[in-house]
Amino acid sequence: MATAQTDVTTVGVVGLGIMGSAISGHLLAAGFDVTGTDLARPAVDELVARGGRPAPDLGTLARESAIVITSLPSAEAAREVCRGIAAARPADLVVVETSTLSLAAKQECRELLATVGVPLLDCPLSGTGAQARDRDLVVLGSGDPAAFERTRPVLAAFARSVRHLGPFGHGTTTKLVANLLVSIHNAATAEAFALGVAAGLDPSVLFEAVRDGAGGSVIFDKRGPLMVDRAYRPATARVSMFVKDVSLVQELAASVGVATPVLDATLPLYAKAVEAGWADADAAALLEVVEAEGRA
Repeated sequence: MATAQTDVTTVGVVGLGIMGSAISGHLLAAGFDVTGTDLARPAVDELVARGGRPAPDLGTLARESAIVITSLPSAEAAREVCRGIAAARPADLVVVETSTLSLAAKQECRELLATVGVPLLDCPLSGTGAQARDRDLVVLGSGDPAAFERTRPVLAAFARSVRHLGPFGHGTTTKLVANLLVSIHNAATAEAFALGVAAGLDPSVLFEAVRDGAGGSVIFDKRGPLMVDRAYRPATARVSMFVKDVSLVQELAASVGVATPVLDATLPLYAKAVEAGWADADAAALLEVVEAEGRA
């Protein structure tokens, strides 16, 4: 990838998990100076091995960076990080919050940073971990337009599409709508494979034939090969993540009075996957749950 064409030179990345590590790798390849931090030391060591710098603490990361990208597992982690950034009182910083959290949690983080004049952008990401590694993510951005434009070259370095969707919170709302579909597509793909294999079809042939026709989807393309190979670990998107995300979708739906009967029908599959020990596995493991249901 070409060297970054922007006045932003240092980008801080907080959270170097599946998404954060992929993001930092693309930023380094684009010529950015990347400093990062994570509770897991091996993740920081990996960043350093690729040419990034470890941040000694959150305050230093915030003060050294022009833009900070957060990729975090929970609302509490996001609040803690935003408190730490606010305590550092950094000058001329924009924070890009990419985690999938509730609208209320995002707003809390925004208010924490607003007290020290730091704008927070709501920018969840559409795509799996595998897509992140391939720079095939979509940024679902929202918030202050001027701050967003300042971050656009950074976002474009790790995503194939960068969208500004309007006022703060519209990014998260769009992400939750997309997650409703992804959660359903995961279950539908598992059900389709279970049916085809039980009926005697070769799973590889089934995959290629279906993806070539009207029944295919992005999720079928991504999860199908994992189901063909029964390769559920390491996960590109964990079952446990979908359990969390579905609860956020339900919360949004309840707040606006919209029924989600198709999504609701898939929830027992995710619950049973967790009970069966697949929580840390890829959502493609729903195939095992559907097959087990058939044998019961």
